[in-house]
Amino acid sequence: MIYKIRIILDAEEDIFRDIEIDADKSLEELHNTITQSFGFIGNEMASFYTCDDQWNQQEEIALFDMEEFGSPARLMNATILSEIMNEQQPKLLYIYDYMSLWTFFVELADIVKKEDGRSYPNVLFSFGELPDAPPEKRFEADPNFDIDDSPESFDDYNFDENWN
Repeated sequence: MIYKIRIILDAEEDIFRDIEIDADKSLEELHNTITQSFGFIGNEMASFYTCDDQWNQQEEIALFDMEEFGSPARLMNATILSEIMNEQQPKLLYIYDYMSLWTFFVELADIVKKEDGRSYPNVLFSFGELPDAPPEKRFEADPNFDIDDSPESFDDYNFDENWN
């Protein structure tokens, strides 16, 4: 089966790519298709994240094994697209370049039969130009979150005052 997927840059202006890719390909192949279709070199760290209907980030699927840094995660090259994306779970988040945080919404638009003589992956449609820098992220603080940063509040953390 072939997945038709729309990849949308998290920006105010519309910038997206529509692609076709075999559902049996790895997420690494999807990563390569995304980077090429948006004009990235493809040499930066990246991750996909499963998410719910509201795009809330869940499980990470990383490009490289980061377990030595304390962050075990599934790997793109060992994860088949159809295992994590389907009609019941049609959305993924994609983060490219952890220093710049290029953020993309990846959504399954359609599932079709493979056409003989057609090569996949395939960019169907390209709209908008990638800006020189990633759009700024606007993080909103949770109004119900209260932090007590008085020195007395740190007593419970067992800090060694003479650590240096």
